Amino acid sequence: MKVKTLLDLFIHDLSDVYSAEKQITRALPKMARAASDESLKNAFQQHLEETRGQIERLDQVVESHDELRIMRMKCHALEGLVEEAQELIESTEAGEVRDAGLIGAAQKVEHYEIATYGTLVAMAKKLKLNDAARLLAETLAEEKSTDEKLTVIAKKQ
Repeated sequence: MKVKTLLDLFIHDLSDVYSAEKQITRALPKMARAASDESLKNAFQQHLEETRGQIERLDQVVESHDELRIMRMKCHALEGLVEEAQELIESTEAGEVRDAGLIGAAQKVEHYEIATYGTLVAMAKKLKLNDAARLLAETLAEEKSTDEKLTVIAKKQ
């Protein structure tokens, strides 16, 4: 797809984050299994449930606007972050060091999502896609909250 307009860019970024969220639903169970700390395991499991809701919210965004269609594409940024997390799991033993690495890996993902959803909210507002902006802002708030929870867990380590 050639990106010629702001709407094209919005659709591209929406499709990219849709792919990212799908990849996250596959990565979070592995991260939860690899974590030793119960609060970290619970945070990953809770975020998995939130992520499923975020995918449903993305579906709502598309369904509420006839001009929006999700394109099939792969989010290469998330693919790389997931690969880094997998390498971390494989190269560390279960325990405090792995948990610290998992928190860092998860926060990298959260920061990517915060940046992406922040941009999508701004574009939706500019395009006057008010329902989309509201739905995307809900997800942005969840991503920020998850990042804060991970920081709290990290400080307890």
